[in-house]
Amino acid sequence: MNILAIDIGNTNTALGYFENRNLRYSWRFSTRIDRTSDELGILIHSFLQSKGLTFDSIDGSIISSVVPYLTSVFSEMVNQYCNVQSILVDSSINLGIKILYENPKEVGADRLCNAVGSIEKYGGPAIIIDFGTATTFDIVSENREYIGGVIAPGIETASLFLHKLAAKLPRVELKFPENIIGKNTEASIQSGIMNGTVVMIDGMVNLLKKEFDSKAKVIATGGLANLIKERSKEINIIDPYLTLTGLIHIF
Repeated sequence: MNILAIDIGNTNTALGYFENRNLRYSWRFSTRIDRTSDELGILIHSFLQSKGLTFDSIDGSIISSVVPYLTSVFSEMVNQYCNVQSILVDSSINLGIKILYENPKEVGADRLCNAVGSIEKYGGPAIIIDFGTATTFDIVSENREYIGGVIAPGIETASLFLHKLAAKLPRVELKFPENIIGKNTEASIQSGIMNGTVVMIDGMVNLLKKEFDSKAKVIATGGLANLIKERSKEINIIDPYLTLTGLIHIF
């Protein structure tokens, strides 16, 4: 069975093509609110065609979305071009985990997928860090429970708004400068954003371990996870496909 898994984020959208529950191909593109279902159909057709596939190759679909308007657009596209109905991930469907959040409906679909993917692939207890538009920390227990988490500004989000709200501060490349102490404005901003993120990550993980479980493994995903792991003392595992893994286990 061939499944198209779709993870719609605020900044990027990821696609995973699974054959017999194994990830065969994946693609990533910018999330745009103005795309129509036909535009998405043409785009995804080009991805599939590059691998010798067609829409007829797809037997099922599952969607995780944190952009409500695009949820229906993608669902319509899949229905129209693949002739299948997509499963939409939220707290109301059977995820195979128990959600202990005060209001389960508030937990983002991507965070639920990360929790499921982590439990199925690595087991609990675990702390999952997703470097996206927001940097999220999600906590899962060894008993397949989603405990809760932490939401902080994402690295690129912090960089963008610093530039937008401070007239004289430029937009900078997100990389570590040579030294902690910047000798120019660009290096100073890079140090504040990048080194500040590492301090926040390691500090937050330590706080979470004290409150939750000192033996929890720390799993990171998202675009800048590899870069932060270079300096972090707390991240144990990098898994760029964790959300897609969660999607295929939920299907």
